[in-house]
Amino acid sequence: MKNRLTPYYWMTLPAVVLFFIFMTLPALQGLYYSFTNWNGFGNTYDFIGFKNYVNLFQDSNIGNAYWFTIRFAVVATIFINVISLLIALGLNAKIKFRNFFRAVYFLPNILSILIVGYIFNYLFSNVFPLWGESLGLTALTTNILGSQDLAWVGVVTVAIWQGIAFNTILYLAGLQTIPTDLYEASQLDGAGKWREFWSITFPLIAPFFTINMVLAMKNSLMVFDLVVAMTNGGPGRATQSIAHLIYTGGFEGGEFAYQSANAIIYFILIAFISIIQLRFLQRRESDV
Repeated sequence: MKNRLTPYYWMTLPAVVLFFIFMTLPALQGLYYSFTNWNGFGNTYDFIGFKNYVNLFQDSNIGNAYWFTIRFAVVATIFINVISLLIALGLNAKIKFRNFFRAVYFLPNILSILIVGYIFNYLFSNVFPLWGESLGLTALTTNILGSQDLAWVGVVTVAIWQGIAFNTILYLAGLQTIPTDLYEASQLDGAGKWREFWSITFPLIAPFFTINMVLAMKNSLMVFDLVVAMTNGGPGRATQSIAHLIYTGGFEGGEFAYQSANAIIYFILIAFISIIQLRFLQRRESDV
C-alpha cells in the first residue's frame, strides 16, 4: 500500500512546496509587515502594532476606494448575470448559425483585459465623441472617462461586456444538462415560456447561477487591470479600486506596510462576501 501511494506523494509534494513559496509565504510576510512601518525599500522598520489598521478606518482615500469597488462589483455582478443568462437562453434555442454566435459571444473572454481596456479608452476618448458630433448626440460628444461622476460608468460597462462571455458559457453548459422531456411535458400541460423558465429552467440551473454570482462578484471586487488601462484610478481618485490603491500606495507611494494591512482587510472582505453568497444561494437552491 505504501509503495502504491509513493507516486502520489512525489506528484503532490512539489505542488505544495511551490504553492507555499509563491502564495502562502508572501501572504504571511505581508501579514507580518502590516504590523510595522516598513516603506518597502529601506532595511529598517519598527513594529507599531495595530496602528496601520486603525488608520485605515480614518483614511478618506481608503473609504473612496472601497465605495467605488463595492459599487462597481454590485452593478457588474447583477448585469453580467442577467445579460449572460438571457444570451445563454438565446444560444440554447434552435437558431441558425448557433455555433457561430457562441464563438462570437465567447470572444471577449479570450482577449487580454489590458488590451480591452486600452481599446475602449481610445474609443471613449476619440471615436465616440466624433460619432456624437456627426450624429448630433450631445451625450456622446464628451469623454465620460474624464468626468468624476460618469467615469465609473464607462469602466463598469466594459467590465460587463467582457464578463458576460465566461458566464454565458457556464449558463449554456447548465442549460444543456436539462432533459428535453421536461419541456415536452410542460408544453403538453399548457405551460408558457415564462412558466417553463421559473418552474423548470431556473431551478435546474440554480447551481450554475450560484457559481456565476460568486465568481462575478469576486472578479469584480478584484478589478485592477481594467482600471489601470482605462483611467489609472482617475479623474482624481474617482475610479480607484482597492487593488489599484494597494498597488500604487504600496509599490509607488512608500506605504508598503500600510497597504499590506489594507490587503489583509481586503482579503477578509472578499472571503466574507463569498461565504455569505455561497450560504445564501445554496440555501436558495434547496428551496427551489
